[in-house]
Formats: sequence, C-alpha cells, structure tokens
Amino acid sequence: MADKLRLGLPKGSLQDATIALFKRAGWNIYADGRSYFPSIDDAEIECMLIRAQEMARYVDHGVLDAGLTGIDWVVESGLDVTSVTTLTYAKQSRRKVRWVLAVPESSGFEKAEDLEGKIIATELVEVSKRYFAAKGVNVKVEFSWGATEVKPPTLADAIVEVTETGSSLKANHLKIIDTVMESETHLIAGKAALADEWKRVKIDQIATMLRGAIDAQSQVGLMLNVKRADLDAVLAVLPALNSPTVSQLSDSEWVAVNTIVEERVARDVIPQLKRANATGIVEYPLNKVVL
Repeated sequence: MADKLRLGLPKGSLQDATIALFKRAGWNIYADGRSYFPSIDDAEIECMLIRAQEMARYVDHGVLDAGLTGIDWVVESGLDVTSVTTLTYAKQSRRKVRWVLAVPESSGFEKAEDLEGKIIATELVEVSKRYFAAKGVNVKVEFSWGATEVKPPTLADAIVEVTETGSSLKANHLKIIDTVMESETHLIAGKAALADEWKRVKIDQIATMLRGAIDAQSQVGLMLNVKRADLDAVLAVLPALNSPTVSQLSDSEWVAVNTIVEERVARDVIPQLKRANATGIVEYPLNKVVL
C-alpha cells in the first residue's frame, strides 16, 4: 500500500476557509456535506473532517498524522503535539481571534476581580480556570454547549467567548472587560508522524505551501520599467520584501524592476513610482510567497 498522510481538517466555522486556503496552496478538496471524508486531488493525502476542539486529541493518539486547529484548543487539551506552522486566518478575516471575558453592559462588572464567587460560562474551560486562578479570583467555570452569548445574566454572570469582531457580543448587550487569550490556526503534527521521514517531508510540503498562500494574501507584485538614470530614485520608493530584481532591457538605457510589496501600501507607492519616472507599472496578485 502506498504511503498516506492522514490529515485532519476542521469541521464547522473554519471548514470553508480551510478548503479555500488549500485551493490557493495548490490542492483541491471536495467536501460532500454528508461525508466526513472529503476527497483531495493528492493520492498521498487522506482527509478527515474533525471538530477543531478534538483535533489535538486525535493527532496525539496517532489516529491522524497532522491537522489544522486553533492553538486555543491545543492549549485547552493540554496534549503534547507539535506546532509545525502558524496560519493566521479565521472564518471572516485574516486576523487572530480573541477569547474575551464579557459581562452584561448593565452589570457594573469592570474587571475580572469583580466576578469573585460568580458563574462563568465557556467552551474553553481549562484555560478559563487557569486565567482566574492566576488572578486569585474564585469563580465557578461551567462548560457551555453553545449559544454562550445568550446566557448572561440569567444562566451565568459572565462568559469567556471567542470573537473576531465583537459584533455578536454587542448584539447581545455584552461588553468586553479583558482578553483571556489570542488564538490563530496552527498546522499540528504528532510525534510518531514527525519521526517517519516520508510523513515529515509531506507535512513540511503542506506547511510550506499553506504558509506561502497565507503570506501571499496580503501582498502584491509590482513590475515596471525605468531609465537607468532614474533607478536609484525608484528603488528609494520601494518597501521591498527582499531586494528588488533589476533586469537589463534591450535598450541599454532602460531596466525592468520586479518586486513584492504589501497590498495596503501599493496605493501610495504606485503614484510615487510614477513621480520618480517609472513607466509601464503593473500590479499583479500573488498565489504564494515562499521565503
């Protein structure tokens, strides 16, 4: 039987974003809504959809060789798995998410210490217990099966809940009084898988391509032509990832410049390049940036 890497993909809120990331990285994953075993156009990978909360357990036990999950759930599990690379993406954005301590707007609670003796509802039970213990605050932390935002003030005095934007908390008349932890997606692997040379190389391949796809999301390529006499002025404008590539054109007085910049600065850089006498400026999207 040919070698296979058993890869866990997060089922639920991260599923669509994860499949889209793999597509940008070069893999097409086809998920049937009724199956927990999506197909992938790589004969060396076998995928399985697993809840992010359980991923570390199955990787640690060797049921899966590797998987994608939030570092929050790895910390919550307390299991000894290896983080191969960080992948900062979430359901709605390319930012880290936060687990926050939130209370009803009308409660009068302003800090964690105000919750002495109170009930805290959360899915992140062990992390929350450690958070309050570190502050010397005695609370009762209860596991929440979901819809945590609706529990205060009737079913809990406060919650520890994950948020990207805070909009859901505001909609339920809750205010954030502290951040318990930040989290982002990680590619994790088990010790046995990393000890297997073939699997380790395959995991490294996946990590490199996913990381490259993530890094490319916020960057664009720029290419342009400029007279050699104006080259220094053009290079002074460019906030390059690395040194720009400068190539001689058929006309010895002209060169071509190719570089990568952050997409958010391109709108400022391009007019400056034009003022520095660059011509034929082209901005183009990137699929992957591998450093």
